[in-house]
Amino acid sequence: MFNRGLFAHILALGLLALGLLSCARPQPVTPALWEVQGPQGQKAWLFGTIHALPDPVAWRSPKVDAAMAASDRLVMEIAAIGNGAAIAAEFARLDATPGLPPLTERLPPADRPRLAALLQREGVDGSRLDRSESWAAALILAQVLQARHGSDSANGIDRAVARAMQGKPVAELEGARRQLALFDALPEEDQRQLLGFALAGADESENDAARLAAAWAKGDLAVLEAETRRGMLGDPELREALLSGRNRDWAGQVDAMLRRGARPFIAVGAMHLAGAESLPALLAARGWTVKRVQ
Repeated sequence: MFNRGLFAHILALGLLALGLLSCARPQPVTPALWEVQGPQGQKAWLFGTIHALPDPVAWRSPKVDAAMAASDRLVMEIAAIGNGAAIAAEFARLDATPGLPPLTERLPPADRPRLAALLQREGVDGSRLDRSESWAAALILAQVLQARHGSDSANGIDRAVARAMQGKPVAELEGARRQLALFDALPEEDQRQLLGFALAGADESENDAARLAAAWAKGDLAVLEAETRRGMLGDPELREALLSGRNRDWAGQVDAMLRRGARPFIAVGAMHLAGAESLPALLAARGWTVKRVQ
């Protein structure tokens, strides 16, 4: 069952994060990290994660460790990131609607052979997807492709951060129910676009996959920001629902935490931290001093 995170991240980063590891020893990486400061000593940290990887990586550094130690809580997209059963239950609650047309009928004729070939190759029961709403079918296909490419959410950096910060309070910006409800609330036309993007993800080249994974690993925001202008996030309605609107909501929550005196370490998907509509940019616009430190 699909278990977490922004669909765009899965397709652009987690699903296609190939080539990061080719040796037994975890490869060191330096994801982007920011420090947020206020005039009365307020502090927060923003850390860009990737939600799935083929193997563990060495993501900790002295700067990241210092930020985690200095914080008083961990803030994530979903607090119970390791509770797959609970997240699966939320998915199942929204997944199916009686009387839906077959999935193939919800795709343009040109995409139907591609879907049939994908289902046959991966051994997926098409009748299962026929019962799913279009957004849910898209996420199921995304997870199937993630597994085929060898990427595993168990190696995701959000989970690794949660393990590293055990013992500190954990808060969430959305939670599984709210995050999945974003997809469920999309108009059917937009949901069908997600299906098309999921199928397109099946054709992504390994070179492109390695490029995106490498960009996350070294904190290359230019590459990640450019990715937010392509594919589904190039569509204005989907971009607003899945990225821009969420970033604004999160900026408001972080702003409130800082004003209450909290010192949060905020670990979210790296695409939320790239570009003019990113969480760092929105917090700077609210008057906080935001400085990249890694």
